[in-house]
Amino acid sequence: MNFILLDEAAAQSPMGGGSMTWIMLIAIFVVMYFFMIRPQQKRQKELRKFRDNLKKGDKVVTVGGIYGTVSEIKDSYVIIEVDGNVRIRFDKASVLKDSSDLIQTK
Repeated sequence: MNFILLDEAAAQSPMGGGSMTWIMLIAIFVVMYFFMIRPQQKRQKELRKFRDNLKKGDKVVTVGGIYGTVSEIKDSYVIIEVDGNVRIRFDKASVLKDSSDLIQTK
């Protein structure tokens, strides 16, 4: 008799549990998009714009942490003057950011 009552109670339970699961799953993806994916795309867009607008004389930092001044720009690479007559060729994608705001002069 107990088995019959349990089966009837299970059969009469609301079916909203399945739709609630989908709503929560979609909500998680929406939150992930706005807090993780969208900001990353924005940073990549800004970085691409920065690299496209590089000009001679800009002070930059590379991915490897080398500070220098842009002395020549080509389509796929940048020549950076590090110190005196020391010039290093870097792939354009390895230029990370503008270092003029990072360098503190006393």
